[in-house]
Amino acid sequence: MKTLIITLEYPPQIGGVASYTYNLAKNMAGEDVVVYAPKMNGDVEFDRKNKWKVTRGKPNFLFVWPRWLRMLAQVWSLVKKEKIQRIYVHNALPAGYVAYLLKKFKKIPYIVFFHGTDLELGIKNKKNKLKKVCAAAEKIVVNSNFLQNKFKSAFEDLKKEITVIYPCPDDVFLQKAPEAELKKLKSQLALEGKSVIITVARMTEGKGYPHLIRLLPKILEKVPNLVWLIIGDGPKKDEIIKSIQKNYLQNVTRFIGKLPYTDLPKYYQLADLFVLLTHPDESSAEEARGTAFVEAAASRLPVVAGPAGGVEEAVQNMQTGLVVDVYQDQSIISAVTELLRNKDYAKQMGRAGMERVMREFNWPEQLKKL
Repeated sequence: MKTLIITLEYPPQIGGVASYTYNLAKNMAGEDVVVYAPKMNGDVEFDRKNKWKVTRGKPNFLFVWPRWLRMLAQVWSLVKKEKIQRIYVHNALPAGYVAYLLKKFKKIPYIVFFHGTDLELGIKNKKNKLKKVCAAAEKIVVNSNFLQNKFKSAFEDLKKEITVIYPCPDDVFLQKAPEAELKKLKSQLALEGKSVIITVARMTEGKGYPHLIRLLPKILEKVPNLVWLIIGDGPKKDEIIKSIQKNYLQNVTRFIGKLPYTDLPKYYQLADLFVLLTHPDESSAEEARGTAFVEAAASRLPVVAGPAGGVEEAVQNMQTGLVVDVYQDQSIISAVTELLRNKDYAKQMGRAGMERVMREFNWPEQLKKL
C-alpha cells in the first residue's frame, strides 16, 4: 500500500516532530512511501541521501481560509500523481483537514499523528474542526500516554482507537562516531579537559533556557571547567544569546545553532551530560514526550530534565537521569553538579538509558502497532 506522510516539520529542520517523521519514513522505506514536507535551506542535499521520495512544497502553517488551500492543491496533485492509497498526517490542522477532504472526495483513509503542541493549539483554537478531522480518521496516534490522556479528556464522546507510538532514535545514535572525527571536533570547540553539558532543543518557551543561564554561574563555582553546548534555533534565539552575554557566559557556551540531523550523534558524544529543563508555560504546550531525551539516552548520556508533560515516560528518575523541579534552584544545581562530578554514577545512568532505548524504543517494534 502506497503511503503519503504529510508533515510541516521535517529535516534538515531540527526538532522532535522533524525527527519523528523522518524516522517514520526511514523505517517504512521497505514499503512504498512518499513524504510531503516544506521547502527549506539544505533540503535538496538532505533528501538526495535517502531512498524514499520527498516532495517539497510551500504549505501555510495557519488554518486560515483561503491560505491553506495551497497545501490542499499541492497534496491533491501529489496523491493523483503517486497513486496514494493511505495518508499519515502530522500537524492535524491544517494538514489533517486536507486529509479529511481527500477521504471525503477520493475515499483515501488516513491516520492522524499528534505530537503535543498541535493537539494543544487545536483544542484551544479550532476544537470543532479538530474533532471532525479525528472522527473521520481510521486511527489516532499519539507519542505518549500523557498525550493519550489529554486527547481522551478533550474528546470524551469521541470513541476512536488511540495508539501510543513512542518516538525512537535513529540507529546512528547508538553507533560510536570515529575517534579521529570526535577528536577534531573537540579541538575545534576547545573542549579538551572540559566537563561538557549539552542541550538540543528549539529555542522556544518552555524549554528552560533561562533557568540554566541564571544558574550556570553557581554551577561553575562547583565545576569550573564546565562548557555548555547549545544546538537549536527558534524564535527565542536572540533573547537567549543576549541573556548569555548579559551574564558573561560567552566563554563557557558554544552556540552551534542548526545542524543536519545526521550530524547530531557526534555532538551528543562530545558531552558528559544532557540538560533540558522543560516546563509548562502559559504560552506553550507541555512537552508531550521529548525526542531529544531518548536520543541522549541512546548516546549513553545521563539526563537532567524538567517534569513537564510526558518527559517522565522518556526519563526514568534516578535510573536513566534526574527529574528536577525547575523552580527549585538548588535541585537543579545539585543534579547537574552531582552527575558531572560522580563519573561512575553518570556512566551507570547513561548505560541504563541506552539499554532501555534498545529494549523499548526501536521503530520496528513501535510500527507493529500501526
